[in-house]
Amino acid sequence: MNKIRVLIADDHALVRAGIRLLLEGHPDIEVVGEAGSGCDVIEQASRLQPDVVLMDIAMGDVSGMEATQQIKERVPRVRVLALTMHDREEYFFAMLQAGAQGYVLKESDPEELLRAIRAVYRGEAYLSPAVTKAVLSDYLSHFAGQNRSHYEELSVREKEILRLVAEGYTTREIGELLCLSEKTVEKHRAAIMHKLGLQSLSQLIKYAIRKGLIEVDS
Repeated sequence: MNKIRVLIADDHALVRAGIRLLLEGHPDIEVVGEAGSGCDVIEQASRLQPDVVLMDIAMGDVSGMEATQQIKERVPRVRVLALTMHDREEYFFAMLQAGAQGYVLKESDPEELLRAIRAVYRGEAYLSPAVTKAVLSDYLSHFAGQNRSHYEELSVREKEILRLVAEGYTTREIGELLCLSEKTVEKHRAAIMHKLGLQSLSQLIKYAIRKGLIEVDS
């Protein structure tokens, strides 16, 4: 029997250890590696070519969205399953747009995670029941002819740069994180401001807070 080769990507070592312990108890699954950062998971996915990558969204350096997009560009056969605490629709729509085949919340029970891994491995899409309702709502709204939000017009990279700008990263720092030139980052930033109809950095930050892209201390 061919085992499902899984790469675990999470920036918390204890979380990775817990997932590994869970998965290694099943004969049809083999954990082939662990990654603690976005850059690390991109490199390991390219080198190990696992069947499934369990991808957290908050990876510290490069986000799970950006890492997913790069993995799908480099190794299209690798399937990505988001495993995250984020239940906001902005996050899972961004992950699906980046190329993820499934989305599971960390609060799910272990059996759901196992079902999701096996489903994604078979080439099926899998969404946690907790987010399915929102996905169906978006789908129905689209075919009912309703306008998509300006945010949905942004590319995966533009969404990532929007979040980083709102979090206070400079153009140079964003370029270093995403391996882009400062000129390219500036072009993306200008496109973001134009698509969202924003005129200043303060407006951009307020927009990001309203969308739940960044959190503020209470």
